[in-house]
Amino acid sequence: MAKIVNREEMAQGTIILNEIEAPRISRKAKPGQFVILQADETGERIPLTMADTNPDKGTITIIYMVVGKSTARFKELKVGDDYFALIGPLGKPTHIENFGKVVCVGGGTGIAVLHPITRALKEAGNEVTTILGSRTHDLLIMEEKMKAASTVLHVCTDDGSYGHHGFVTNVLKDVLEQQDIDLVVAIGPIPMMKFCSLITKEKNVKTFVSLNPIMVDGTGMCGCCRVSVGNETKFACVDGPEFDGHKVDFDELAKRLASYLDEEKVSLDGYEKCKLQ
Repeated sequence: MAKIVNREEMAQGTIILNEIEAPRISRKAKPGQFVILQADETGERIPLTMADTNPDKGTITIIYMVVGKSTARFKELKVGDDYFALIGPLGKPTHIENFGKVVCVGGGTGIAVLHPITRALKEAGNEVTTILGSRTHDLLIMEEKMKAASTVLHVCTDDGSYGHHGFVTNVLKDVLEQQDIDLVVAIGPIPMMKFCSLITKEKNVKTFVSLNPIMVDGTGMCGCCRVSVGNETKFACVDGPEFDGHKVDFDELAKRLASYLDEEKVSLDGYEKCKLQ
């Protein structure tokens, strides 16, 4: 059992934060790793990357978007309720060192995944420029936490309701034109990560992406998270979730993800037409 000690409804109630009692996991977890949660005995096992850990309190924080039956069941759980099962930490942690100048790009709930990585990179001595994106201001999460974890923060909204009117790729291009960047970390929707990687490849800037959106079982048993990286087959859950963005076959990945989601949510066509303008 894993008790919920804090709960917040974010982004009009569509995105939920749970702080959960997990003392052993909180002591061992590293940025970039994930856990598997199960609401009840008959529920689906869901892999979610940790948005924060607090070893002193013995808690971890996860943030998820309500998109289907299982996450809707998660949303029903209140403070004091227990998750039936919690397993972790899983996956390979982010490699953290002082690279120099780093850009962290986050979109949607990918911002939650990016948070501990951004903080760790700054604590390692990096100068961290962070670019956050959401469709509209109401869907933007963790702005203040990301500001505290960054040296410079840029915020973008697709509709112009807050911050830069446009896409994270536009701001990323500007930053790369103005500065010599040593590393880019991009986490968010598959199309966003693809086009961030295309932009950085032109500048020969090392880029990491997190492929947690494709994970299902989270242990490598189901094989659903197969992805081609540098012409080799990898499993996002056990070989990642982070990979070299310049080597990921994003078109194949989008087709696989479309088997589980509405195809419009992972289509690369519209992104290619409008987000590189």
